[in-house]
Amino acid sequence: MKILVTGSTGYIGKRLIPILINEGHQVVCAVRDKLRADKNYLKDEHITIVEADFLKPETLKNIPKDIDVAYYLIHSMSNSSNNFERLEAACAANFKSYFSSSQLEQVIYLSGITNDDQLSKHLRSRKNVEDILASDSYGLTVLKAGIIVGSGSSSFEIIRDLVEKLPVMIAPKWLNTKTQPLAVRDVLAFLSRAKGKKELFNTSYDIFGPEILTYKQMLLEFAEIRGLKRYILTVPVMTPKLSSYWLYFVTSTSYKLATALVDSMGVQIVGKPSNINQLLKVDPITYKEAVELAFEKIEQNSIVSSWKDSMVSSGRLKNSLHKYINVPQYGCFKDYKEREVKNEEDTINKIWSIGGTTGWYYGNFLWKIRGYLDQFAGGIGLRRGRTHISELDAGDALDFWRVIFSDKKEKKLLLYAEMKLPGEAWLEFKIEEGLLKQTATFRPRGLAGRLYWYSVYPFHGLIFSGLINKLVAN
Repeated sequence: MKILVTGSTGYIGKRLIPILINEGHQVVCAVRDKLRADKNYLKDEHITIVEADFLKPETLKNIPKDIDVAYYLIHSMSNSSNNFERLEAACAANFKSYFSSSQLEQVIYLSGITNDDQLSKHLRSRKNVEDILASDSYGLTVLKAGIIVGSGSSSFEIIRDLVEKLPVMIAPKWLNTKTQPLAVRDVLAFLSRAKGKKELFNTSYDIFGPEILTYKQMLLEFAEIRGLKRYILTVPVMTPKLSSYWLYFVTSTSYKLATALVDSMGVQIVGKPSNINQLLKVDPITYKEAVELAFEKIEQNSIVSSWKDSMVSSGRLKNSLHKYINVPQYGCFKDYKEREVKNEEDTINKIWSIGGTTGWYYGNFLWKIRGYLDQFAGGIGLRRGRTHISELDAGDALDFWRVIFSDKKEKKLLLYAEMKLPGEAWLEFKIEEGLLKQTATFRPRGLAGRLYWYSVYPFHGLIFSGLINKLVAN
């Protein structure tokens, strides 16, 4: 089969593609920005990467029309746009229009469970997309999942933050909302086994785990698995706004995503029973088993994808990395340093391991203070860390930076700052002719930007000198 995967750089898409390849299919990955595509895809003869933005119909011509099955994995959990419902509807309409005259047989759409009478605006949008995608030109298969649990999933990471940071929680009343968590491995099983099943054309099924749990029960079971004793008191007085701030300050989520999550967590997400498990031969595992499996992946350092690398977690960037890859030269302040490299391999490994649990090699307490200041200003702080301990790809989140360019063969790593700033900032590491060249570039915005640069310049001299010295030290 020739299969199209939209949302191929997202949490589910990144995990689904290897499964389809292993099954022997030809996969077309639609991405807004080729820089964000996995480098391994470029070497795989079974994968074709095309740039297509479903908000721009003129770009869809890059997608071949001889697709047999398409996975529609385009959604947003961000409140960054007040009209995201209109944008999601436009994406679906453009997708449907483009494939109305093609050989496409089936579209598989991963949606959310929408059985509650009072849906959040995100779930209403999911339901609206389902209605738009329905077509006489192809068979639509809708699989509706609730909370997805797996290494790197937003729900897993948020619960982990809450459990591991707070021995006692005074929590919002929505912690008593019921849901049916589903392991990411089971989501992928449902998705991969649904393709080509004509009995699933023009049908909709809820997919869910074997237990109905409240969010409070999920937190307590998570704590039990981690061997932690936790106490949770729910209070009815916490408004949605206060709940969002609660999640924002305690967990690694952004405030915009926290707002979206709070909006959805007040909705009961319990699925309608059906025969889908028997049809696709999927036997979902329990919540505890899903959490234990997630920690196995973490311990093996084999997290395939993380919500933190999604642009949903971005403080400044939206979709395209291309516009940031050329670091500006004029109207900028620069802090340039170079040092002789004695052990090139060792220095490269240090650069590609920077941040996260490794830290910044010098003045970590100053980096942490900068992170706290950013968080209190409404930014993302250092909380995101990094997905992999020693690998970086374009588009990855790295503390309060975003990776714009990463190539070990070219010995170059370029980061773009996503913290709150009165301007824009880049940090570049490059090895040329036996020298490590480290450049911090800041393009100020107005007088505030210039005042900011001069106020932090003494700290930059200390931090960046210490950093480059550590990177080249044996």
